[in-house]
Amino acid sequence: MCVVRSIMRDVSIGQYYAADSAIHRLDPRIKLVLTIAYIVLVFFLNTFFAYGAMLILILAVTVTARIPILKLFRSLRGILFLLLFTLILMVFFYAGRPEDILWSFGILKIYRQGLLSSAALACRFILLIIGPTLLTLTTTPVELTDAIERLLKPLSYLRFPVHAFAMIMSIALRLIPTLSEETDKIIAAQKARGADFESGNLFRRAKALLPILIPLFVSSFRRADELADAMDSRCYRGGALRTRMKVMKLQLRDITAFFIFAAVFFVFLTLRYDWLDGVFGWLAWFKGAIF
Repeated sequence: MCVVRSIMRDVSIGQYYAADSAIHRLDPRIKLVLTIAYIVLVFFLNTFFAYGAMLILILAVTVTARIPILKLFRSLRGILFLLLFTLILMVFFYAGRPEDILWSFGILKIYRQGLLSSAALACRFILLIIGPTLLTLTTTPVELTDAIERLLKPLSYLRFPVHAFAMIMSIALRLIPTLSEETDKIIAAQKARGADFESGNLFRRAKALLPILIPLFVSSFRRADELADAMDSRCYRGGALRTRMKVMKLQLRDITAFFIFAAVFFVFLTLRYDWLDGVFGWLAWFKGAIF
């Protein structure tokens, strides 16, 4: 199968999975804030126990949202080659201590710490991909646009185009599945004309992608022009004096979800730092900063 077709088909970011669950009914602003906090928390994790616990938590949320687990992990297939390439470079080019060498052949050496660092990077990378994917699977692009606009509303007082920025983000997310379908159609049409995307060396395969990429770019620009004409014909003038059919209001389930994740955030930080050392370390830092 063609590499481009495989990557575009396996992209789950930007695709909404319709289901009736408590996760889908959460306020999109809360889900967006929790996703950002989740990304920050992943960078604090430094043990495989913490990575495993976070993965179990994500899987529990996925089951609660009534989303197939395989659909969540499909988002990893598109970047699997890049992940493996990065891990191989880390394993063979990690410079460690001589006593930590596990295998060597010429200039190639594998260190124990290099393997551990590569495994930790893989775990962190996987968590960073499936978290935002879960957000887009449970939140429609319209809801996500409204959430971004509402959260960035204070920047509008600084003349930042909040509504335009949110609209651009929404259109970009919505076009990802559309481009995936368009890629499949172009590949099928080129194969019907006798194009070969699977044989030959790497350079020949890369050259064979030109009949796919050029029509895909042309189709993207055409869709952009059609979208601009459609918005202009409906007298779209940005966010000025616009009202909303659905006004977002925080409910008890949203506040509950926020405090549950805050408790989880606190627990995982205790896994990252020893609690007493962390507290006294922070107090010492504040004391040094004040006095």
